[in-house]
Amino acid sequence: MRVTVSRTALIICAAAAIVATGGANAVVDTADVTYSAAPATSSAPASTAADTASKASPAVGALFSGGNHFCTASVVHSPTGDLLLTAAHCVSGDVSGVTFKPGYHDGLAPYGTWQVTAAVVADGWKSSSDPDLDFAFLKVAQPGPASLESRTGANQLGTNQGFSHTITLTGYPNGAEQPVVCTGTTTQSDTYQQRVACPGFPDGTSGGPWVIDQDPNTGTGTVIGAIGGYQTGGDTPDVSYSAYFDDDIAQLYNSAVS
Repeated sequence: MRVTVSRTALIICAAAAIVATGGANAVVDTADVTYSAAPATSSAPASTAADTASKASPAVGALFSGGNHFCTASVVHSPTGDLLLTAAHCVSGDVSGVTFKPGYHDGLAPYGTWQVTAAVVADGWKSSSDPDLDFAFLKVAQPGPASLESRTGANQLGTNQGFSHTITLTGYPNGAEQPVVCTGTTTQSDTYQQRVACPGFPDGTSGGPWVIDQDPNTGTGTVIGAIGGYQTGGDTPDVSYSAYFDDDIAQLYNSAVS
């Protein structure tokens, strides 16, 4: 989450390894919604937070490069079971050397270390860093016969779900050995932006998933946002933003799984 300039400690900016958007017929849960602009300064209900790995979903983990974690990602359901969701500003260039450690805590990677092989980012983000398109899908290599999703579970991608929800928000602050987890209520902050008041989400939590209907047994549910968007996630660690998940991310998902 952004405190000064960016919520990430590292924004990868080498030669592009991005897959173009496109495709149709996404297998995602959609519903009609009426858009209406609201001021970015609108208030949001208070939330509760706890920085303990025991509360975190195994489908959420940290992205690493050069030995340090710099952003957060989560497993999203796909036919091949090897797809992650994060913020576009976390992976705006070459992803060689980037790895994902789901369930990371205290120096441990209980579900293994997965090599990121490709990033799928919207054209509008690549051309102009449109904050309404600050989301990305990552593909990971399977080191064995079992897929990532089969080991950690996965969130379903939810689109056009509206702006008011109770969510579970998870992210990995830079330098922290455990994720921070928060339950909060989302509100609309702009036409295609949503916000949640959750204390303690500083740099490194970018890409952290916003999950509704989380199953207490599996830790997975439906993901309707990821920390990013307005000011790459916000200008305070106590309020987080996300681009609204609508048809744009559905099309990007189709491109990622095609």
